[in-house]
Amino acid sequence: MNDHEWLTQAIGRPPRGPYEVVLRVDPGAEPAVLRTAPVLDDGSPMPTRFYLVHPTLVASVSRVESLGGVRAADAQVDPDALASAHQIYAAERDDALSPDYVGPRPYGGVGGTRRGVKCLHAHVANWLVGRDDPVALWTLARLDEPARQLLVTNGYALPDPISFPEPVASPESAPPEPTLPDSHSLTETPANPGVE
Repeated sequence: MNDHEWLTQAIGRPPRGPYEVVLRVDPGAEPAVLRTAPVLDDGSPMPTRFYLVHPTLVASVSRVESLGGVRAADAQVDPDALASAHQIYAAERDDALSPDYVGPRPYGGVGGTRRGVKCLHAHVANWLVGRDDPVALWTLARLDEPARQLLVTNGYALPDPISFPEPVASPESAPPEPTLPDSHSLTETPANPGVE
């Protein structure tokens, strides 16, 4: 199965905008991070530049999110470091637009938010492709063992693990099944072998 077929199956439909696989954490395996174009095929702006798509990593980050991770990270991460990550992310995305582009522009930083934390998956993807991201570091310390092992085995240095407490919930309110983030911006473009 090629990457486009794999992604179509993973998200349940064909991607809707240009993308390229920029990272595989396990060489030769399924994609881990995709880079999307800042504008979709239909002209809509796309603020999210990097998508986390590796099933093990998506499931682990989804678990952290389902336990209140977005709010907790927003409260615990240094706001100046987060603002810097947002500015760098937005500048890189804006640089990908043609200088003569006049349509609607994407806005915000990591995950499309202007400040604070919106999506832990986007922050982890941002870090995996080499960007400084304090929310990613906060999240990586809380990943479950299969995700940590996958990253460590493939050469990533992770922060020390921190146990993330389970929320108090009634037995019938199980967390939702983790899914890949809605990658509505994605369509196939030729792979860039220099990036993988």
